[in-house]
Amino acid sequence: MNRLSSWANNISESPTLIVDAKAKKLKAEGKDVCGFGAGEPDFDTPDFIKRACKEAIDAGRTKYIASSGLPELREALADMYMNRKGLKNLKASNIVVSPGGKYSCYLAIMAVVSPGDEVIIPAPYWVSYPEMVKLAGGKPVIVKAGDDTDFKISVEQLKEACTEKTKLIILNSPSNPTGSVYSKEELEEIMKFVVEKNLLVMSDEIYSFLTYDGFVSCSPASISEEAWQHSIVVSGFSKAYSMTGWRLGTLTAPDDIAKAVANLQSQTTSNATSFAQFGALAALQNPVEAKAALDAMLKVFDKRRLMLWEGLNAIDGVSCRRAKGAFYLFPNISKFGMSSSDFCAKLLEEELVAIVPGVAFGADENIRFSYAVADSTIEKGLERMARFCSKL
Repeated sequence: MNRLSSWANNISESPTLIVDAKAKKLKAEGKDVCGFGAGEPDFDTPDFIKRACKEAIDAGRTKYIASSGLPELREALADMYMNRKGLKNLKASNIVVSPGGKYSCYLAIMAVVSPGDEVIIPAPYWVSYPEMVKLAGGKPVIVKAGDDTDFKISVEQLKEACTEKTKLIILNSPSNPTGSVYSKEELEEIMKFVVEKNLLVMSDEIYSFLTYDGFVSCSPASISEEAWQHSIVVSGFSKAYSMTGWRLGTLTAPDDIAKAVANLQSQTTSNATSFAQFGALAALQNPVEAKAALDAMLKVFDKRRLMLWEGLNAIDGVSCRRAKGAFYLFPNISKFGMSSSDFCAKLLEEELVAIVPGVAFGADENIRFSYAVADSTIEKGLERMARFCSKL
């Protein structure tokens, strides 16, 4: 008898967490590892956010709350989406606060994807999207975008991939793993197609406030009222506010989808941690302090981005696009004639540099670096990477 369900048998372990665990194990053994696998800011949560959480605990705000989230937090999120992202006529009932941005993605997919439905996922993709679609009984349809298009898919590719079974398209801008950002004009074209075909888009905007070179990320839900009615926006507090361990995600959707998501959450997790939500509320209610913390983090990230980008492109055989968002670079290593898994395994074994193979993101020609690491790690890692590549 197979003791595991078909869902459990069909799911893969997160490759990014595998790399991070290997790096931590080697470090625990005393090895000098340069780890570029982590997908979290190496900054502490701002003090004013931590203070608000502590005050909530001291005030006894540690009980169950509404499944969809703290009412005042949902109101503040609705205001933020209208004022900063250009969405219109949002209500608190359109917002669901979940235990993490990852769970918001899962809830969105579970709410709209039925067994047999097809979901178009641009590759490179975040590792969990295909697995979540499979858990819902859907079929991931992978559409490849390469370095030549800055890892962004076109409407023509969507038309080719779309069938009568297509239900959902997943967009992630700024992107993990590539750092690419869709322009407003590109999203207008995509959303025109989505509306015409009566499809849905799940827009993962967890990195939306982490952009560089003057770029401002645009939400597809802000394109038009029609576009909003076909959109589910997922995000959270992990990246922009350096709150990864707090596990607070958000989901914004039209009435029917938001209600379905709220029902799903009520039967699975009840509510996201109550007192943590008071910290998130402080992040939204103190925009001056929040912006100061974000700007300081962005300044450091931008310096590291350029340092790593220039260093990678200086290595013979490596080519790397200049990412415009998030905190990742996704260099191409195909000239070495190795799979990304073999490349990363040998690099870790021979030079103690831990990076994530691109095959985990549906792009075996590339590898992912996170620059949410110290400058010294970048310098040392580039030196080791150059030495490794010179021997191939």
